[in-house]
Amino acid sequence: MPELPEVETVRRGLSPAMVNRQIAQVELRRKDLRFPFPPNFTRRLRGREILTLRRRAKYLLADLDDQMSLIMHLGMSGSFRVEEETLGDFVHARNRLTAHDHVIFHLSNGQRITYNDPRRFGFMLVIPTADILTHPYFSHLGVEPLSKMLNAKFLARAFNERKTSVKSLLLDQHVIAGIGNIYACEALYEAKISPLREGGDLVTKKGTPTAALMRLPKTIKDVLEKAIAAGGSSLRDHRQTNGGLGYFQHQFKVYSRENEPCYNCGKNKNISRLIQSGRSTFYCPGCQK
Repeated sequence: MPELPEVETVRRGLSPAMVNRQIAQVELRRKDLRFPFPPNFTRRLRGREILTLRRRAKYLLADLDDQMSLIMHLGMSGSFRVEEETLGDFVHARNRLTAHDHVIFHLSNGQRITYNDPRRFGFMLVIPTADILTHPYFSHLGVEPLSKMLNAKFLARAFNERKTSVKSLLLDQHVIAGIGNIYACEALYEAKISPLREGGDLVTKKGTPTAALMRLPKTIKDVLEKAIAAGGSSLRDHRQTNGGLGYFQHQFKVYSRENEPCYNCGKNKNISRLIQSGRSTFYCPGCQK
Protein backbone atom coordinates (compact mmCIF):
# COMPACT_ATOMS: atom_id res chain seq x y z
CA MET A 1 0.00 0.00 0.00
CA PRO A 2 1.32 3.49 -0.79
CA GLU A 3 2.57 5.13 2.40
CA LEU A 4 2.82 8.81 3.32
CA PRO A 5 5.83 9.66 1.08
CA GLU A 6 4.17 8.04 -1.93
CA VAL A 7 0.90 9.91 -1.35
CA GLU A 8 2.75 13.20 -0.77
CA THR A 9 4.69 12.62 -3.99
CA VAL A 10 1.39 12.17 -5.84
CA ARG A 11 -0.02 15.35 -4.25
CA ARG A 12 2.98 17.39 -5.35
CA GLY A 13 2.74 15.97 -8.84
CA LEU A 14 -0.97 16.70 -9.19
CA SER A 15 -1.02 20.19 -7.65
CA PRO A 16 0.39 22.16 -10.61
CA ALA A 17 -2.19 20.63 -12.93
CA MET A 18 -5.23 20.69 -10.63
CA VAL A 19 -5.07 23.68 -8.28
CA ASN A 20 -6.96 26.77 -9.55
CA ARG A 21 -8.40 24.67 -12.37
CA GLN A 22 -12.03 23.98 -13.10
CA ILE A 23 -13.30 20.43 -13.51
CA ALA A 24 -14.96 20.45 -16.94
CA GLN A 25 -16.09 16.84 -16.88
CA VAL A 26 -15.67 13.64 -14.85
CA GLU A 27 -15.68 10.38 -16.76
CA LEU A 28 -16.43 7.19 -14.81
CA ARG A 29 -15.47 3.89 -16.43
CA ARG A 30 -17.23 1.80 -13.79
CA LYS A 31 -19.81 2.22 -11.03
CA ASP A 32 -17.50 1.53 -8.12
CA LEU A 33 -13.99 1.14 -6.79
CA ARG A 34 -13.74 -0.29 -3.26
CA PHE A 35 -17.17 1.27 -2.69
CA PRO A 36 -19.79 2.56 -5.12
CA PHE A 37 -19.29 6.18 -6.15
CA PRO A 38 -21.54 8.58 -4.20
CA PRO A 39 -24.87 9.59 -5.80
CA ASN A 40 -24.51 12.35 -8.40
CA PHE A 41 -20.72 12.12 -8.10
CA THR A 42 -19.98 13.52 -11.57
CA ARG A 43 -22.67 16.20 -11.35
CA ARG A 44 -21.40 17.45 -7.99
CA LEU A 45 -17.88 17.88 -9.40
CA ARG A 46 -18.68 19.27 -12.84
CA GLY A 47 -17.89 22.98 -13.09
CA ARG A 48 -16.22 23.17 -9.68
CA GLU A 49 -12.86 24.90 -9.21
CA ILE A 50 -10.16 23.17 -7.18
CA LEU A 51 -8.86 25.66 -4.62
CA THR A 52 -6.26 23.53 -2.85
CA LEU A 53 -4.93 19.98 -2.93
CA ARG A 54 -3.70 18.77 0.43
CA ARG A 55 -2.86 15.53 2.20
CA ARG A 56 -4.05 14.16 5.53
CA ALA A 57 -2.27 10.94 6.49
CA LYS A 58 -2.65 8.78 3.34
CA TYR A 59 -5.65 10.68 1.95
CA LEU A 60 -5.69 13.32 -0.80
CA LEU A 61 -8.17 16.17 -0.26
CA ALA A 62 -9.16 18.53 -3.09
CA ASP A 63 -11.01 21.51 -1.60
CA LEU A 64 -13.58 22.90 -4.03
CA ASP A 65 -15.10 26.35 -4.50
CA ASP A 66 -18.52 25.29 -3.16
CA GLN A 67 -17.19 24.42 0.32
CA MET A 68 -17.08 20.72 -0.54
CA SER A 69 -14.00 18.48 -0.72
CA LEU A 70 -13.18 15.57 -2.98
CA ILE A 71 -11.58 12.82 -0.85
CA MET A 72 -9.33 10.34 -2.66
CA HIS A 73 -7.58 7.25 -1.30
CA LEU A 74 -5.16 5.20 -3.41
CA GLY A 75 -5.84 1.88 -1.72
CA MET A 76 -3.30 -0.83 -2.57
CA SER A 77 -2.54 -0.02 -6.20
CA GLY A 78 -4.10 3.31 -7.15
CA SER A 79 -2.16 5.89 -9.13
CA PHE A 80 -2.77 9.10 -11.08
CA ARG A 81 -1.22 10.34 -14.28
CA VAL A 82 -1.38 13.78 -15.85
CA GLU A 83 -1.88 14.01 -19.62
CA GLU A 84 -2.34 16.82 -22.11
CA GLU A 85 -5.47 16.55 -24.21
CA THR A 86 -5.00 16.75 -27.97
CA LEU A 87 -6.79 19.87 -29.25
CA GLY A 88 -7.70 20.83 -32.78
CA ASP A 89 -10.42 20.23 -35.38
CA PHE A 90 -8.54 17.73 -37.52
CA VAL A 91 -6.82 15.54 -34.99
CA HIS A 92 -7.95 11.99 -34.36
CA ALA A 93 -8.21 11.32 -30.64
CA ARG A 94 -5.91 8.59 -29.39
CA ASN A 95 -7.48 6.15 -26.94
CA ARG A 96 -4.76 5.73 -24.33
CA LEU A 97 -7.06 4.30 -21.68
CA THR A 98 -6.53 0.79 -20.34
CA ALA A 99 -8.88 -1.59 -18.56
CA HIS A 100 -7.70 -0.23 -15.20
CA ASP A 101 -8.26 3.47 -15.96
CA HIS A 102 -11.43 3.96 -13.95
CA VAL A 103 -11.83 7.74 -13.45
CA ILE A 104 -10.80 10.58 -15.77
CA PHE A 105 -10.96 14.23 -14.69
CA HIS A 106 -11.09 16.56 -17.70
CA LEU A 107 -9.87 20.01 -16.61
CA SER A 108 -10.56 23.45 -18.03
CA ASN A 109 -6.92 23.90 -19.11
CA GLY A 110 -7.10 20.91 -21.45
CA GLN A 111 -5.35 18.50 -19.12
CA ARG A 112 -6.64 15.09 -18.21
CA ILE A 113 -6.07 13.45 -14.81
CA THR A 114 -6.52 9.69 -15.01
CA TYR A 115 -6.96 7.45 -11.99
CA ASN A 116 -5.76 3.88 -12.53
CA ASP A 117 -6.34 1.12 -9.97
CA PRO A 118 -5.86 -2.56 -10.93
CA ARG A 119 -6.97 -3.92 -7.55
CA ARG A 120 -9.73 -1.32 -7.03
CA PHE A 121 -9.07 -0.88 -3.30
CA GLY A 122 -9.03 2.91 -3.62
CA PHE A 123 -12.12 5.08 -3.28
CA MET A 124 -13.46 8.61 -3.77
CA LEU A 125 -16.18 10.59 -2.06
CA VAL A 126 -17.36 14.19 -1.73
CA ILE A 127 -18.07 15.68 1.72
CA PRO A 128 -18.44 19.20 3.17
CA THR A 129 -15.01 20.68 3.88
CA ALA A 130 -16.22 21.79 7.31
CA ASP A 131 -17.02 18.17 8.25
CA ILE A 132 -13.59 16.71 7.55
CA LEU A 133 -12.30 16.90 11.13
CA THR A 134 -15.34 15.03 12.45
CA HIS A 135 -15.73 12.58 9.57
CA PRO A 136 -15.14 8.90 10.54
CA TYR A 137 -12.19 8.63 8.14
CA PHE A 138 -10.38 11.53 9.83
CA SER A 139 -11.64 12.05 13.38
CA HIS A 140 -9.42 9.31 14.84
CA LEU A 141 -6.18 10.30 13.12
CA GLY A 142 -3.17 11.33 15.17
CA VAL A 143 -0.64 14.07 14.48
CA GLU A 144 1.00 14.56 11.11
CA PRO A 145 4.57 13.21 11.31
CA LEU A 146 6.04 16.13 9.34
CA SER A 147 4.38 18.75 11.54
CA LYS A 148 5.81 20.55 14.56
CA MET A 149 3.33 18.66 16.71
CA LEU A 150 5.47 15.55 16.41
CA ASN A 151 8.20 16.12 18.97
CA ALA A 152 9.79 14.26 21.87
CA LYS A 153 7.38 15.68 24.45
CA PHE A 154 4.40 14.49 22.41
CA LEU A 155 5.88 11.00 22.04
CA ALA A 156 6.62 10.84 25.77
CA ARG A 157 2.96 11.55 26.54
CA ALA A 158 1.78 9.03 23.94
CA PHE A 159 4.22 6.28 24.99
CA ASN A 160 4.14 6.77 28.76
CA GLU A 161 3.44 3.48 30.59
CA ARG A 162 2.61 1.73 27.31
CA LYS A 163 3.70 -1.91 27.08
CA THR A 164 3.09 -1.98 23.34
CA SER A 165 6.23 -2.17 21.21
CA VAL A 166 7.54 1.12 19.85
CA LYS A 167 7.23 -0.24 16.30
CA SER A 168 3.52 -0.95 16.80
CA LEU A 169 3.00 2.49 18.34
CA LEU A 170 4.54 4.15 15.30
CA LEU A 171 2.08 2.28 13.10
CA ASP A 172 -0.89 3.24 15.29
CA GLN A 173 -2.78 5.83 13.23
CA HIS A 174 -4.42 7.14 16.41
CA VAL A 175 -0.98 8.29 17.57
CA ILE A 176 0.76 9.35 14.35
CA ALA A 177 -1.09 9.57 11.06
CA GLY A 178 0.55 8.14 7.98
CA ILE A 179 3.69 6.28 9.03
CA GLY A 180 3.74 2.87 7.39
CA ASN A 181 5.78 -0.27 7.90
CA ILE A 182 8.73 0.63 5.69
CA TYR A 183 9.37 4.02 7.23
CA ALA A 184 8.82 2.86 10.81
CA CYS A 185 11.61 0.31 10.31
CA GLU A 186 13.92 2.86 8.74
CA ALA A 187 13.27 5.56 11.36
CA LEU A 188 13.90 3.19 14.28
CA TYR A 189 17.16 2.09 12.69
CA GLU A 190 18.33 5.68 12.28
CA ALA A 191 17.38 6.39 15.92
CA LYS A 192 19.18 3.20 17.05
CA ILE A 193 16.05 1.99 18.86
CA SER A 194 15.06 -1.67 18.88
CA PRO A 195 11.57 -2.24 17.47
CA LEU A 196 11.04 -4.69 20.33
CA ARG A 197 11.31 -2.09 23.09
CA GLU A 198 8.11 -1.18 24.89
CA GLY A 199 6.95 2.38 24.38
CA GLY A 200 6.97 3.04 28.11
CA ASP A 201 10.60 2.00 28.28
CA LEU A 202 11.49 5.12 26.29
CA VAL A 203 9.97 7.43 28.90
CA THR A 204 11.53 8.26 32.28
CA LYS A 205 9.71 7.80 35.58
CA LYS A 206 9.06 11.55 35.54
CA GLY A 207 7.30 11.23 32.19
CA THR A 208 10.04 12.90 30.18
CA PRO A 209 11.61 11.47 27.01
CA THR A 210 14.78 9.42 27.30
CA ALA A 211 17.79 10.23 25.13
CA ALA A 212 16.71 7.55 22.65
CA LEU A 213 13.20 8.99 22.37
CA MET A 214 14.66 12.47 21.88
CA ARG A 215 16.28 11.18 18.67
CA LEU A 216 13.15 9.60 17.22
CA PRO A 217 11.10 12.61 15.95
CA LYS A 218 14.01 13.88 13.89
CA THR A 219 14.77 10.49 12.35
CA ILE A 220 11.10 10.02 11.46
CA LYS A 221 11.02 13.36 9.65
CA ASP A 222 14.40 12.87 8.00
CA VAL A 223 13.43 9.45 6.62
CA LEU A 224 10.07 10.70 5.32
CA GLU A 225 11.60 13.82 3.72
CA LYS A 226 14.30 11.76 1.99
CA ALA A 227 11.65 9.35 0.71
CA ILE A 228 9.53 12.21 -0.63
CA ALA A 229 12.58 13.72 -2.34
CA ALA A 230 13.21 10.34 -3.96
CA GLY A 231 9.63 10.07 -5.20
CA GLY A 232 8.67 7.41 -2.67
CA SER A 233 9.44 3.70 -2.77
CA SER A 234 8.40 1.58 -5.75
CA LEU A 235 8.15 -1.97 -4.49
CA ARG A 236 5.03 -3.04 -6.38
CA ASP A 237 2.45 -0.61 -7.70
CA HIS A 238 3.48 2.93 -6.82
CA ARG A 239 4.12 5.32 -9.69
CA GLN A 240 4.47 9.08 -9.78
CA THR A 241 2.03 11.22 -11.78
CA ASN A 242 4.42 11.31 -14.72
CA GLY A 243 4.53 7.50 -14.78
CA GLY A 244 8.01 7.33 -13.26
CA LEU A 245 8.97 5.09 -10.37
CA GLY A 246 10.11 6.27 -6.96
CA TYR A 247 13.59 5.14 -5.99
CA PHE A 248 13.87 5.42 -2.19
CA GLN A 249 14.00 1.60 -2.05
CA HIS A 250 17.64 1.96 -3.15
CA GLN A 251 18.35 3.86 0.07
CA PHE A 252 16.86 1.33 2.50
CA LYS A 253 19.13 0.72 5.48
CA VAL A 254 17.18 -2.22 6.94
CA TYR A 255 13.88 -2.81 5.14
CA SER A 256 13.99 -5.94 2.95
CA ARG A 257 17.71 -6.45 3.78
CA GLU A 258 17.43 -9.60 5.90
CA ASN A 259 20.81 -11.34 6.45
CA GLU A 260 22.72 -8.49 4.80
CA PRO A 261 25.42 -6.64 6.79
CA CYS A 262 24.37 -3.67 8.91
CA TYR A 263 25.71 -0.36 7.62
CA ASN A 264 26.66 0.62 11.18
CA CYS A 265 28.04 -2.67 12.48
CA GLY A 266 29.54 -3.97 9.26
CA LYS A 267 30.13 -7.71 8.97
CA ASN A 268 29.81 -8.14 12.72
CA LYS A 269 26.01 -8.02 12.54
CA ASN A 270 23.44 -8.81 9.86
CA ILE A 271 19.95 -7.38 9.50
CA SER A 272 17.30 -9.55 11.14
CA ARG A 273 13.64 -9.99 10.32
CA LEU A 274 10.73 -10.78 12.65
CA ILE A 275 6.96 -10.57 12.54
CA GLN A 276 5.13 -7.99 14.66
CA SER A 277 1.35 -7.69 14.42
CA GLY A 278 1.43 -9.58 11.15
CA ARG A 279 3.99 -7.24 9.55
CA SER A 280 7.65 -7.86 8.76
CA THR A 281 10.05 -5.87 10.90
CA PHE A 282 13.67 -5.43 9.78
CA TYR A 283 16.29 -4.24 12.28
CA CYS A 284 19.89 -4.66 13.43
CA PRO A 285 20.18 -6.49 16.78
CA GLY A 286 23.67 -5.02 17.15
CA CYS A 287 23.14 -1.26 17.12
CA GLN A 288 19.41 -1.01 17.80
CA LYS A 289 18.96 -1.24 21.57
